[in-house]
Amino acid sequence: MPDALAGDADADNASEHWEVAAVLAGGDSPKAGGFKFFVADQRWVWSDEVARMHGYAPGQVEPTTELLLSHKHPDDRARVAEILDRVRSGGLFSSRHRIIDVDGKTHWMVVVGDHVTDQSGQVIGTHGYYVDVTETMQADLTSEIKEVVKSRATIEQAKGILMAAYGIDADRAFDILTWRSQLTHVKVKAVATQFLEAVMREGLSPDSVSTIDRLLLPNDPVAT
Repeated sequence: MPDALAGDADADNASEHWEVAAVLAGGDSPKAGGFKFFVADQRWVWSDEVARMHGYAPGQVEPTTELLLSHKHPDDRARVAEILDRVRSGGLFSSRHRIIDVDGKTHWMVVVGDHVTDQSGQVIGTHGYYVDVTETMQADLTSEIKEVVKSRATIEQAKGILMAAYGIDADRAFDILTWRSQLTHVKVKAVATQFLEAVMREGLSPDSVSTIDRLLLPNDPVAT
């Protein structure tokens, strides 16, 4: 089906919607599409892009409130149902929620709507856009995971030094870092980082280095 939004009276507003969608999607070719809802006959219209986001070929199905709700993630469905109730009475909304397409794949969506009015200024519906921000969400999550792994490695290194210095186990070493964190009102990762930097800066005593050398090197360095 051709893009159902093309040629409508409010087409002048569409370019602004796509510009905002491009910013939200963070790319030159955002995964964005438009929709409209008409209050009088409770009718939805969506663009080919929005149909594809839900896993349908253009023109394959006619969007309805029930169909839209059926694609919402179970954890988001009740909240989105409340939003759709506002839309059906001509209300405004914005939302970030998940949909599940026909293949079972989950997508994060930013959905924003605005009023559609007639020539007299009477609100007759809502129009807006969907933006698929799944890739952005996944990239943010990956970045957060990497930061957690990095933080954990730093803390483990600091714990190792404390374990060797005081002859304690890993739990007690972490207790010391936690105590220092509470005392200085600094996150545990920052405490561990500062401690490691101080150890590297100050270095170990000659006796400590000799002990490490002795433990690392074989008893007979020329033995084969």
